[in-house]
Amino acid sequence: MSDALRVVIADDQALARTGFTMILAADGIEVVGQAADGQEAVELVRRTNPDVVLMDIRMPRLDGLEATRQILGRAGPAPRIVILTTFDLDQYVYAAIAAGASGFLLKDVSPEQLVAAVRLVRTGDALLAPAITRRLIQRYARRDRRSFPLPDDLSALTARELEVLTVLARGQNNAEIAQTLQLSETTVKTHVTRILGKLDLRDRAQAIVLAYEVGLMTPGSEV
Repeated sequence: MSDALRVVIADDQALARTGFTMILAADGIEVVGQAADGQEAVELVRRTNPDVVLMDIRMPRLDGLEATRQILGRAGPAPRIVILTTFDLDQYVYAAIAAGASGFLLKDVSPEQLVAAVRLVRTGDALLAPAITRRLIQRYARRDRRSFPLPDDLSALTARELEVLTVLARGQNNAEIAQTLQLSETTVKTHVTRILGKLDLRDRAQAIVLAYEVGLMTPGSEV
């Protein structure tokens, strides 16, 4: 992974696109393109191959959900997609995460939080806004299994990997998981990588969705 971080911003509001671009550029993050609708976003991502896409969920021609599906459904390396929304409990955001988006941000995010989130999601190492995202998943998990392909079972995981997945599903990052299970962060990172690989998951966001979908975690579980 090179040091350069390249981003595409997709939002039907020009003012929002301009504002996000200025914030990211001020911190040395290159915005390689802006899209005013989902179809334009799909085409722009194909041309520019960014690391991260900031994707508005409600746009003309093609909404952010379908754009996310098309971008992540193509062959070859795909960017991390972060959904932008004005609501913290939106069924479409859940569907986007289930489709492979790496997390979401509220549009009133602070400049510091935006920059940190874009840098963080590129690594795939932590879920954005874990408490809110977990609440979102608790609300919508199991309602639409068509949006997320479930494995037959979790038998491919070792007992320790299953334990790590359960704690991960609470929204904890690697440092927190390490503290909870009394492991080193390096060991936790290795377990998470193996979990994602064995279950054919894109990132931690999908791992949390799966944990709720299969009943490993349930709404109201200890967090």
